[in-house]
Amino acid sequence: MIELQRLSIAAGGRPLVHDIDALIATGEFIAVLGPNGVGKTTLLRVLCGLATPMTGAVTVEGAKLHDLPSAERARRIAFVTSDDVMSEALTVRDVVAIGRFPHHAWWQWRSTEEDDAAVAAALDAVHMRAFSDRLLTTLSSGERQRVWIAMGLAQETPILLLDEPTSHLDVRVAHDILALLRKLAHEGRAVICVLHDLNDAAAYADRLMLLGCERMLAFNTPGAVMTPELIQSAYGIAVERIDTPTGPRVFASITPA
Repeated sequence: MIELQRLSIAAGGRPLVHDIDALIATGEFIAVLGPNGVGKTTLLRVLCGLATPMTGAVTVEGAKLHDLPSAERARRIAFVTSDDVMSEALTVRDVVAIGRFPHHAWWQWRSTEEDDAAVAAALDAVHMRAFSDRLLTTLSSGERQRVWIAMGLAQETPILLLDEPTSHLDVRVAHDILALLRKLAHEGRAVICVLHDLNDAAAYADRLMLLGCERMLAFNTPGAVMTPELIQSAYGIAVERIDTPTGPRVFASITPA
């Protein structure tokens, strides 16, 4: 589905990661990990066509991503981020319906039955149907986070990119969202998600992409990536690993003062 070929990325003229080679198939939930400033968000922006790589290429089903028209990219790839700024006059339903724009020609502004069904299904998936008529500005940060996710779901693309989708969520809702993303992947989408919680990533993702030291340190199963050696290489902190029935867990090795 998505192939990264010797991909090197930068932000603000500063090189971030060099020579990434990776193949991501449909049916996979991929978690992208690494310390702040390592290039995780920039990588997602490159993968959806909003940013251009320094070198290398991204192909989607054999087609070079950056050669595709923007409307075609939007029908193939949804990018969910909480950085979007919306009008104060928009309701939750209005915001989620924006995800349907790629499925219309520019002159077709009326919603269809398919649009209404996709918006309703997306709101149900994140348990926000009861908030449909609320103004976005009246929601908490966690509730708004779920609205952004619903907008990406309403786009109905085979590839779903999410930048820290659990950052504002309480622990129960965060696990609900991660379980939803894993379900969507296993039903046939390619889901690529930036996460900060290593243990959540190991519990839900099929493979982990660990970035650090201006390169991809690992791209493998949680069991292979969640090692004290790799985690210390990326984050500069010693950790201890415990294997559980749902996957490995790591904990910082802290020496009492």
